[in-house]
This record gives sequence, structure tokens and C-alpha cells, in this order.
Amino acid sequence: MTDDVETTTFTIEAEDGDDDEVTVPSELVDLVADGDQSRAETVGDIVLLSFASRAHHVVHHGDGADADLEAQEARTMELFEERFGMTFGEATGHQH
Repeated sequence: MTDDVETTTFTIEAEDGDDDEVTVPSELVDLVADGDQSRAETVGDIVLLSFASRAHHVVHHGDGADADLEAQEARTMELFEERFGMTFGEATGHQH
């Protein structure tokens, strides 16, 4: 059954030329897309959402964070708000 599921592969490339690929079910990408956004844009949204969620968890629910990690989380939240037009808390309903 799972062999019947169509997949799409995305290439992620860093500024230094390092790259990786990730393959995900195509219909799942379409399912979580916001309106008519492209599959690449949808995956980009999920990447930033994932990093924001992880950064939030480490800083606010972990065993303590130093000033550098807190700065990394703050910058991630700024980038999140720039991309989505709302804060992480507004988007997730998770406020502190």
C-alpha cells in the first residue's frame, strides 16, 4: 500500500554549498499547504515552524539555556513573524 503513495523530493542547499535531500508524500504536502502556495514554499514553512518549535522547547522547556541559545531562539522567532505575519505564540496558541 505505501508503495502507491506518490512522493516529492526537495533539495536543501546551504550558502556554503552543502546540500541534502528530503522525500515526503506529495499529497501530505498539498494537504498542509496554505491556499495556493507551492510545494517548495509549503516545505519552507514547515522547516521554519519546526525550527521555531524546537528552539522554543529548548529555551523555555529544557534544562536551561545560555544567552547565546536565547539569542538564537529570539532571532528564529523574528524570522517566524516576518514569514508568517504573526508571532509563534499567536500561530500555535502557546503563550508564555
